[in-house]
Amino acid sequence: MEYQESERISRWRPLIEDFKHTMYLWRKNKLAMVGTVIILGFIVVAIFAPVLAPYDPYQQNLHNRLAPPSREHLLGTDQFGRDVLSRIIWGTRIELKIILLVTAISTTIGTIIGLISGYFGGVIDEILMRITDMFLAFPSLVLAMAFAAALGPSLTNAIIAISVVTWTVYARLVRAETMKIKNTLYIEAIRALGAGTFRILFLHILPMTVSPILVQMTLRMGTIILTAAGLGFLGLGAQPPTPEWGAMVSDGRLYMMNAWWISTFSGLAIALVVLGFNLLGDGIRDILDPRLRR
Repeated sequence: MEYQESERISRWRPLIEDFKHTMYLWRKNKLAMVGTVIILGFIVVAIFAPVLAPYDPYQQNLHNRLAPPSREHLLGTDQFGRDVLSRIIWGTRIELKIILLVTAISTTIGTIIGLISGYFGGVIDEILMRITDMFLAFPSLVLAMAFAAALGPSLTNAIIAISVVTWTVYARLVRAETMKIKNTLYIEAIRALGAGTFRILFLHILPMTVSPILVQMTLRMGTIILTAAGLGFLGLGAQPPTPEWGAMVSDGRLYMMNAWWISTFSGLAIALVVLGFNLLGDGIRDILDPRLRR
């Protein structure tokens, strides 16, 4: 029994040591810590929005419209008398939903295309990469606007439109990693043992591409928020009265001279979360750098 227990401990010891080293590098990277705090705060606010919001984000009070920041309304009210702070807090749920769905869809599409293109090469690679180049030929926001306009203005269609234009980064990244990995001795040995294509792709090559995918996912989350906010600002994303940050900035632009707080605080929320994701992504990239893990 003692031998089995010691063998189990020795098996987990490398993972424990690696986790401790990762935590050390994380604490050492101050900007990554700042980004982590911002994103954790963003997630906590989204989860506990019903508790944290002082008012119903949809409740109108025309007698108190365009009220400046005060004790009753810390960030003021909008043109319909709705509490701006409550709408920003509830908006975190909308933004988090957009981030998670777009990331899941675009990462899945891009990873599969990148794996197939990089592994098979030849005509398949040429066709898939030329399709990718067609999407990369247009600015992502402009292309997302075109898809959103074609599908119709709604939050669901905005998520689909953003997903359609953001998979290209993952496809390029995974293709490059796959081309580098597929000719290694490790993969050659597995192929010689009779492993099938599906097994090689998804059980051996894909796990070795997780680190760059994870870094890219984190860095792209800020871009997703900006694109979603841009669509919302143009009226192609979430529709009123949904408390989406981009739409809130758009609502307040007509009242900037007299009620600056509507657009300003919504824009600051966007800027803060984007900054948090960028800092977090940079931190993850530094921590996963093999040169820092020695």
